[in-house]
Amino acid sequence: MEYLHIRITELLQERGISKTRICKDLDFQRGNFNRYCRDEFQRVDANLIIKLCKYLDCTVGDLFEIRDD
Repeated sequence: MEYLHIRITELLQERGISKTRICKDLDFQRGNFNRYCRDEFQRVDANLIIKLCKYLDCTVGDLFEIRDD
């Protein structure tokens, strides 16, 4: 079965940014952020996606990919 993967962890590693830092900068709760990092979400917050794209200087297409189980 296919699922939507958010490439947050990969992009943070590429840019040398910690999860603690991005959560603080974007005023986002670490627990909720970790759920996105583990692909444990049902819906995606559009405002968060905009913030992530601006913060990470990437496009929506850079942030998401479809993966197989």
